[in-house]
Amino acid sequence: MDFDIKTYSRFLDSTLRNGYSFQTFKDFLLAPNEKAIILRHDVDLKPSNSLHFAKIQAERNIKGTYYFRAVKESWNEAIITEIESLGHEVGYHYECLTTAKGNNEMAIADFQSNLRKLRELVPVSTICMHGSPLSKYDSKDLWNQSDYRDFNIIGEPYFDVNYNQVLYLTDTGRTWNNKKVSVRDHTVSNYKFKFNSTNEIIKALDKKELPDQIMFTFHPQRWTNHPIHWTIELIMQNLKNQIKKLIVKH
Repeated sequence: MDFDIKTYSRFLDSTLRNGYSFQTFKDFLLAPNEKAIILRHDVDLKPSNSLHFAKIQAERNIKGTYYFRAVKESWNEAIITEIESLGHEVGYHYECLTTAKGNNEMAIADFQSNLRKLRELVPVSTICMHGSPLSKYDSKDLWNQSDYRDFNIIGEPYFDVNYNQVLYLTDTGRTWNNKKVSVRDHTVSNYKFKFNSTNEIIKALDKKELPDQIMFTFHPQRWTNHPIHWTIELIMQNLKNQIKKLIVKH
């Protein structure tokens, strides 16, 4: 079985026993450890799942980074502040060109407003694009005409990491082998690793096959021990992947 909490916990334990340190994205940008993992979490839906992840990590003295969308399906102020209180970093998961329907001026105003509201709850130093795979707008393009550093943001994972040095692995599409279903969550890298399950990643960690610096992106809404929720997520994601395959192909 994959994408359950037991497997996620085994993954964390394998990284620890193989000598990796954990840094938030902010801390990695400021002073990267030689052997480090950045745990990025895109809180697209079900923020309670992300809180569960945050607590599991805190039990192991692990810190991660959690990016919240400014939509009701993600934005839960009690959970945002609790995750930050556990020692994790919180950032803004922006999708402003989509919400502004491509209007750059409106998108910047939306970005600034949502960032201000999030900073009223917690410190925010980094941001990360939400892919919005069914939208024709790529919110990373917001920065073609603006600079997020003007908003006291120090980094964005799609712009500020050398992925020839840092291995990037993401569970986009509820799979680790997701090139065919990832519309925007991908990077340019010389690494050619291919994994079909979390267990394969754990085995590679234990065999010392992975590089010293890795960024993992998790979507916690996909991970659950509840059999009905697990099955629904599997079915729905498989349907979404069929649509995303068509988008990627074209």
